[in-house]
Amino acid sequence: MQSLFSGLLVVTVFKNEMLQNVYYGVCFALIAAMVVVAAAAIVLVMLQSANSEGIDALGGSSETFYGKNKGKSVESKLKMWTFICVGILAVLAVVFFILQIGQIWG
Repeated sequence: MQSLFSGLLVVTVFKNEMLQNVYYGVCFALIAAMVVVAAAAIVLVMLQSANSEGIDALGGSSETFYGKNKGKSVESKLKMWTFICVGILAVLAVVFFILQIGQIWG
């Protein structure tokens, strides 16, 4: 398991082998969760349509029923879930860094 993390984790030497296994297990779980959340964020971004209206924006736009109810649309839900995924990814990255900081700065 240690060779799997050799490029991702700072080499740690714990006196207790069980503690070292727990540390590597938590780090592996964090990395796996970050990969899953990052993939979900990429998919959500790819599903969203572009915000620019092209040349139509120059002539002005009229208010439509769809525009009035944009908060309830699929686009707004995709945008909300994208923000949630990116927020979760940021929190996981900070937690992973905090686990590594003691080993980096010793």
